[in-house]
Amino acid sequence: MHPRKDCDILSMYIECNFWEYGVLFMEKGRIQIYSGEGHGKSPAALGRAIQSACEGEYVVIIQFLKGRGLTESEFVKRLEPEIKIFRFEKSAEDFSQLSDERKEEESRNIRNGLNFARKILNTGECSLLILDEVLGLIDNGIITVEELKNLLSGKPEEMDIIMTGISLNDRVCALADQVTKVDTMHFKIWD
Repeated sequence: MHPRKDCDILSMYIECNFWEYGVLFMEKGRIQIYSGEGHGKSPAALGRAIQSACEGEYVVIIQFLKGRGLTESEFVKRLEPEIKIFRFEKSAEDFSQLSDERKEEESRNIRNGLNFARKILNTGECSLLILDEVLGLIDNGIITVEELKNLLSGKPEEMDIIMTGISLNDRVCALADQVTKVDTMHFKIWD
């Protein structure tokens, strides 16, 4: 058994499980949540994606409620085939700013994204699935906690899942093996 070590990464506390030969190994098959009011949840998930790709694994990122998101970037396209990023919404505007009619249309597009996530879970075609801002779907009434639970129930044993979002409740926390709260701290250095 290797010694347990706690790390501080991007002002977040992430549980790091094992060190072997100087290389960090995370337990496989975990569901993690990066949540909180602070900035850095999605970048932390993207960092984990890059780490997985460096280890020869495949990563799928599905972005929700991100406006344009990262899918249109030429840089992101160069990350393929190891890291693939998908976005199913058509609007570049923030979901909360849309008319009721457009929200309904985008909700259908978002559900298509969730069905794609279900396909990824059923086929096991990646080692890490990142559902970026999926917790916001609960906040916006697009899905329920029960629907998210049903989606996650199809997870292959060895696949890792990272979910991000601002809001968190006990029912959502119960779905995860690990919850990381991200806070942004403002401070002033006194002369």
